[in-house]
Amino acid sequence: MYLFMPTLVYSEENCVKNHFREIALTGKKAMIVTGKHSSRKNGSLNDVSTVLNQENIPYILFDDIEENPSVETVMKARNLAVSENVDFIIGIGGGSPLDAAKAIALMSANPKADEELLYQSNSLPYLPVICIPTTCGTGSEVTPYSILTLHKQKTKKSISHKIFPTLALLDTNYLKTASRNCIVNTSVDALSHLIESYLNTNSNALNRIYSTQGLQMWAEFKENLKNNTLSEKDYETMLHASMVAGIAITHTGTSLPHGLSYPVTYELGVPHGKAVGMFLGGYVENYKDKKDAGKVLELLEFSNAKELRSYLNQLLGKTELPAELLSADADSILVNKSKLKNYPFEVTKEELINMLN
Repeated sequence: MYLFMPTLVYSEENCVKNHFREIALTGKKAMIVTGKHSSRKNGSLNDVSTVLNQENIPYILFDDIEENPSVETVMKARNLAVSENVDFIIGIGGGSPLDAAKAIALMSANPKADEELLYQSNSLPYLPVICIPTTCGTGSEVTPYSILTLHKQKTKKSISHKIFPTLALLDTNYLKTASRNCIVNTSVDALSHLIESYLNTNSNALNRIYSTQGLQMWAEFKENLKNNTLSEKDYETMLHASMVAGIAITHTGTSLPHGLSYPVTYELGVPHGKAVGMFLGGYVENYKDKKDAGKVLELLEFSNAKELRSYLNQLLGKTELPAELLSADADSILVNKSKLKNYPFEVTKEELINMLN
């Protein structure tokens, strides 16, 4: 067993402004990596730019990060960062900007390399990264992962390098302006991290501390999430559950639902959290260690796996997948060693297809 969690995390109201000193000490010129809209709407971009201006730290803004960011976008940002002599990256937003920020940090520190470097297993330098999450799903602010879209392969894939953020700043206020769809989809992504971490080849007594705690936290707001009656406390719990889930998958990785979700997102445009959630109830129901699966359901306060599947269908809506896509999806998992190794049992194509809610 091992535990490695090098990211410094603060969580509080006005977190960015309160910790201006840590931001200022990270570097001399920043690139802010974000999307076009949400960071402006929720005030996070303004808070970051205010602190940088206050501390006389120059910065450039790259706000072209799309949902499910591509390798091409990362390379475009890298070229700008290198030309502007940036020495640290600030990612603001959901998993897309935060994941992209890590990949940009890697490529910026290796300016002569091409995009193939992203998927080479070398130990390489990267620029410091500060992550400011504004959704409650990926936990990317504490994970070493960066998931990018590979258009050439028509899927999503984690880069081969582990890039831990230097600093994570969590403020519940940024979450409150997110749409209901965003809250639902990202919360289910966090749930998938917790379940896939607990029911995983790499799970053990130490890292299950995080998945256990996160599942209990998720149970606290699940009914209010379904009924759209979230309280101030619920928002705080969702943000913290997402972070805890990120710590959990840092030590185990994800498993079959994540692998099955990627083609669904790429081919059909289904949001990532919803795509993962489509397979989550079936994953628990078909998991072969019934004692461990039962413990997950107990922590989430569901009486059985069918109740979990029903809950997810009510929350997300049921999406029918074309039979040929589902078949090809299952085939892709059966040759995906990185996902198969995180599932502790032999699995058949039929069993994979049966995981669809």
